[in-house]
Amino acid sequence: MMQTGQFTARLLPRYVLLWCTVFLAPAWAHPPGLSSLELSLQAGQLAVKATFALQDIEAFAPMDSDLDAEVSDAERDAAKPAVAAFVAGKLAIAADGVQLAPEEPGSVDYDAQNNAHVQLRYQPAPKQTLALESKFLAELPEGHQQFLQIRSADGRILQEKMLSRTDDKLQMSVSDGGDSGWATVFSAFFKLGVEHIVTGYDHLLFLFALLAVTHSFWPAIKIITFFTVAHSLTLALAGLNLITLPSSFVEPFIAATIVYVALENLIRGDQPKGRHWLTFSFGLIHGFGFASVLQELEIGTASSGILLPLLSFNLGIETGQIAVAATVLPIIWQLNGKTERAPVFLKAGSMLVALLGGYWFLERTVL
Repeated sequence: MMQTGQFTARLLPRYVLLWCTVFLAPAWAHPPGLSSLELSLQAGQLAVKATFALQDIEAFAPMDSDLDAEVSDAERDAAKPAVAAFVAGKLAIAADGVQLAPEEPGSVDYDAQNNAHVQLRYQPAPKQTLALESKFLAELPEGHQQFLQIRSADGRILQEKMLSRTDDKLQMSVSDGGDSGWATVFSAFFKLGVEHIVTGYDHLLFLFALLAVTHSFWPAIKIITFFTVAHSLTLALAGLNLITLPSSFVEPFIAATIVYVALENLIRGDQPKGRHWLTFSFGLIHGFGFASVLQELEIGTASSGILLPLLSFNLGIETGQIAVAATVLPIIWQLNGKTERAPVFLKAGSMLVALLGGYWFLERTVL
C-alpha cells in the first residue's frame, strides 16, 4: 500500500500543474486594448478628445530619446507634439461632405495611469452629416477597441459606437439627432466585461483561493454571491465618480487579498470561519479594480454616458465569472471529495497562489 508521503510526493506536481493550466491559462492571453474618442458638436467647431494608453503608440511616437530604456518626464513632455500629430494624422473627419483638418496642433496631457489625452479642434461644425474614420485602429494590435461618443452642443449623446479594426467608420445625420446605438454599445461593453474577468488572472486567483475550501454547491454560491454584490457596489460607485481610489493603492491591495486568502487556506485548512464576510470585504477593493477599465479612459460621465457601459460591463463580468466558476467548481469538489487528495490539493494550490500574489504585490509596489 502506498505510504502517505509517497502519495503526496507523487501527486503534488500534478496538482500544481492542474492549478497552472486551469487558472493561469487566461493570464497568458493579452487582453485587448481599449481607447476612447469623444466628439462634441460646438458652436461653429468640432471638439475632439482621444484617450488611450501610452504603450499603444510608443512605437509610433517614440519617447525614449536617449535609448536608456527609461522614459523620463522630460522625454514624455518632449514627445507631446509627435503624439498629437500621430493622432491627428489617423483621424479622417468630414463635415457635410468636406474633409476637415485640425485648426492647430493638438494639446496633449498625461495622467497618473499612463494614459494620454489628446484634444483637437476642427472647423466648421457639421450641420447635416458627419463622417469619421479612425485609422488609429489599423496601427494597433488586432482586438483593440475604441469607444466613440458624439455629443451635441448641449451635452446630449447623439451617437455611441464601439469601433474596431474591421469596423472603424461612422456616418451620421446631425439634423435628425442621430441614433444612440444602445444595443451595439451594450453588446460591446458586455463582451469587454467577459474578456476582462477571463483575462483578469489576479481576480480569478482570488476567487479560486476562496472557492478551494468548498465541498458543495451552497457554500460556493454564498461566496460567489458575496463577491458579486461587493464588487458590483464599488464598481458602480467608482464608475459614477462617487468614490474613487488611486490605482497605486487598489492594485497592490488586490494582490494582498490574494496572499491573505491563500495563507488562511494554509493555516486554517478547509474550514475557515466567516469566509463570506471576508469575501465581501475584499470584494469591495476588487470592484475598484474592475472600475479602472472604464474610469481611467474617462468613458462617459455620471449624468449620462457611463450608465449603459457600466451596466453592460458589469453584466459581462458576472457572466464570465459564472462561466469560470461552473467550469472549475466540479474539479474542486471532485478533488475535495477524496480524503487523501484534498489536503494535498489545498496546500499545493494555496502555496502557489500565495507566491504569485506576493510577487504581484512586490511588482506593484517596489519592483
